[in-house]
Amino acid sequence: MDLAAQCVQRGNRLLIVEGDPTMVLPSILQHLKANTVYCEVIAAPYEMAQVEALRTQGYCIETIWQSSLLDPVTLPFHPQDLPLIFTTFRQQIEQSGTVPPAPLDLIQQLPAAPSAVKALQSVDLSEWVGTPCLDERSAFPYHQPQWHGGATAALAHLQRYFASGLADQYKHTRNGLIGCDYSCKFSPWLASGALSARQIYQQLIAHEAINGANESSYWIWFELLWRDYFRLLHLRFGVQLYRAKGLNDAATISHQADHFLKWSQGETGQPFIDAGMRELAATGYLSNRMRQNVASFLIHDLQCDWRAGAAWFESQLIDYDVYSNQGNWLYLAGLGTDPRPNRRFNIEKQIKNYDPNHDYLQLWSY
Repeated sequence: MDLAAQCVQRGNRLLIVEGDPTMVLPSILQHLKANTVYCEVIAAPYEMAQVEALRTQGYCIETIWQSSLLDPVTLPFHPQDLPLIFTTFRQQIEQSGTVPPAPLDLIQQLPAAPSAVKALQSVDLSEWVGTPCLDERSAFPYHQPQWHGGATAALAHLQRYFASGLADQYKHTRNGLIGCDYSCKFSPWLASGALSARQIYQQLIAHEAINGANESSYWIWFELLWRDYFRLLHLRFGVQLYRAKGLNDAATISHQADHFLKWSQGETGQPFIDAGMRELAATGYLSNRMRQNVASFLIHDLQCDWRAGAAWFESQLIDYDVYSNQGNWLYLAGLGTDPRPNRRFNIEKQIKNYDPNHDYLQLWSY
C-alpha cells in the first residue's frame, strides 16, 4: 500500500496481479504488445525456474542483481571462487578495501503508464489486508504505525535506530529475546525490499563519523557481510544448497514426521523450545538466538530433516529471505561450507546464558 501511494505521487500506478508469473506475465505482455520483463535475479531454484520458463516462451527477461550490500563485480575474487569459510571471506573483503556502492537516489518521477494498462485489473489491496498481529508481546509489533511495512516506515525506523544510540550497544544486546530494542529489526523491511543493505550501511557510516566506531557498530557491518555471504553462496553452489545432504556428499538425512509436528505446534515438551515456537506462531517473528535454538533442537535432538524446518520458517516468518533462511539452516545442520560435525545447542546452557530469570519462558508459557 505504501509503494502504491508512492507510485501515484510520482505519476503512475502500481499494478498487482495474482497468479503464477509464468502465466500472468505473458498475458500482460500480450495485452501491452511488449516482449521484455525487467526483474531482480534471485539465485534460488523456484525463481530461476520461473525466469527460464518465461524465456522458453520466447520473452526477453532482463535480470538485475540488486539485494546485496557489495557488488559482486567489485569483489577481490570471482563469485565462483568464494571462500568456503566466512571468516576468510570477511578478511579478504576488509583487507582489499572493498566498499559497498552508494544507494541510488530516490526516483522523483515515473513515466506515465501507457493507455493499455488502464484496462488491466489490479488486485484490490483493501481485500488483501489480513488480520494484524495484535499480540503485545511481539518483538516486531507490526500493527503499530512505526512498524508498518513499506519504505516510509523503514526509512523512519532506520533514522530512529541510529539516533537512539542503540547501535553503540548492539553487540551486547543482540542476543536478547524480549522487546523491540535488543536488535536492529531491519530484517522484515530488508526481506521485502522496502529497505536496502546499502541504505543501512550509508547510515552506519554517517553514525560512526559523528559518534565514533566501536565493536557494536562494527558488528552491524559484520552481520551485513553474513547476509551477503549467504547470497554469494547461491551464486557459487545454486541448487546444491537445496539438496537433503547439502554440500556434504556423505550425509544421511532422517526425518521423524511426528516429532516435526510437535515441534511446529510448540508441543515438544521442552519448555524453552516450545516458548520459541509459540512466539513464532503468534507473531511471525523470532529473535536470532531463538531461531538458532529451535533449529538446532529440530535437527539434532528430534532427528528431523533440516529442509522441513526451513520450509516451516518460510511459511511463518514476516522477514523470510530465501538466501539467509537456506544458509542458516544448512549451517546449523552442518551441511554447508563449514561442516562441523556437531552444532547441537545445549538448551540448559542457553537458558542459563540468555534467560536466567525465565522471563522469556514465562512470557510465552501456556
